[in-house]
Amino acid sequence: MANKDSTLGIQYDKLEDTNAWYTEVITKSGLIEYTDVSGCYILRPKAQYIWDTIRNYMDKKLRARGVRNASFPLFIPEHLLMKEKEHVEGFSPEVAWVTHAGNSKLAERLAVRPTSETIMYPAYAKWIRSYNDLPLKLNQWCSVVRWEFKHPMPFLRSREFHWQEGHTAFATQEEAKAEATDILLNVYKKTYEELLAIPSLAGYKSEKEKFAGAVRTLSLEMFLPIGKAIQGCTTHYLGQNFSKPFNIIFLDKDQKKKHPHQNSWGFSTRSIGIMVMMHSDSRGLVLPPKVAEHKVIIIPIFTKSNRDEILKYALSIKKKLSKFNPILDAREQYSVGWKLNEAELNGVPIRIEVGKRELADKSVTLVRRDTLEKQSVSIRRLERRVKDELQAMHQNLFKRAEQFLESSIVEETKELKKIVAYVKAKRVVKTVYDGARETDEIIKEKTGAKTLVIPFKEKLKQGLRCPFSGNPAKHVVYIARSL
Repeated sequence: MANKDSTLGIQYDKLEDTNAWYTEVITKSGLIEYTDVSGCYILRPKAQYIWDTIRNYMDKKLRARGVRNASFPLFIPEHLLMKEKEHVEGFSPEVAWVTHAGNSKLAERLAVRPTSETIMYPAYAKWIRSYNDLPLKLNQWCSVVRWEFKHPMPFLRSREFHWQEGHTAFATQEEAKAEATDILLNVYKKTYEELLAIPSLAGYKSEKEKFAGAVRTLSLEMFLPIGKAIQGCTTHYLGQNFSKPFNIIFLDKDQKKKHPHQNSWGFSTRSIGIMVMMHSDSRGLVLPPKVAEHKVIIIPIFTKSNRDEILKYALSIKKKLSKFNPILDAREQYSVGWKLNEAELNGVPIRIEVGKRELADKSVTLVRRDTLEKQSVSIRRLERRVKDELQAMHQNLFKRAEQFLESSIVEETKELKKIVAYVKAKRVVKTVYDGARETDEIIKEKTGAKTLVIPFKEKLKQGLRCPFSGNPAKHVVYIARSL
């Protein structure tokens, strides 16, 4: 039910009007600002801090794997984009083209980077000559542009978005496949879990849903409290699909010329939108502590007679908690109630209230954003308690999301009617299917769902038939409606 009494708070319900609720949360909490270009947004400092935290965390993990950062051009000549047929067909609707410089028409159209395989791999052909040049592991942090969609949602579906894209080349298929799995499970999955407190379903995409030009696409899929799934990130084993058309050749140890096996993988600011959708509530943003720029806000409660004394006490608390980058909200033009509501709207993980009683007791009242429960904590134990509560908050957010995911999964491998009913009831259905592209279309037509992932190392029972096509089943698969 919408709350019509306050312009500060959230007016819409998360489940009743998700789009309006989401828009309110990300704008009123100060994550983004809209611009005059549809699908392109300003990341305000709070959102940029979250992305910088993700970047720093991930960058260390990538460097430990021998990945080095580089920067490649934004513009891709049309003849390069066209070199890998399946790739260009997959991206054609999304490509933005530069056709003129001033009033002069360009001799060749330039694509605004939708992804960088086709601008990076001509350089790889120059740099890779021998097995000694492999593996080549490069990554770039940049923005990309993908134009074709009808309903933009900041972070989740943007025409321009920020990401990292890794592009690696190996002498053997085994090395490449191992890296694609490692990046997904030990870099991306851990980033979602350890920073954003988000669980996921891991596996590989169906033939229809895989990345254009890939041999196999691996993915993390999240299931949101609104009852819809969303793809969190992907890694792609490209095989030799790009090294052959781009003429990337190396002389191997056996003195034979070969094409390397390649991967590409990306993690974007979509993760911020998933975080908002997963954890936030009717009061506003809920920030996992590890990505909150300000982990504590201190709100003094005073009258004219004890103002100076309580502000001095609040300042001493701010100094004591300096490692948590606290905010001291001593504004006098706003009521205490307004400031409390604003702190909840902004998603600050821990709120500390200090007034006459806390001053007398040498204590504070501590409120965690995820539970909103009040606790009295002595000033002597405060620093340790804040640290413990931040960790407990992260664990609680993850556990809550994990329990929701697990409780949402139902298994049905035979009856199509039951599968349709489960999908309609906003569940994730674990079922089986034949893996054919046409069957993905049947699933969409019959259920309104799509295939999410085919889980790793899941054993398929003998004799099962695909409930959608009637053909022998080849894979276990998760399906659900998606955002």
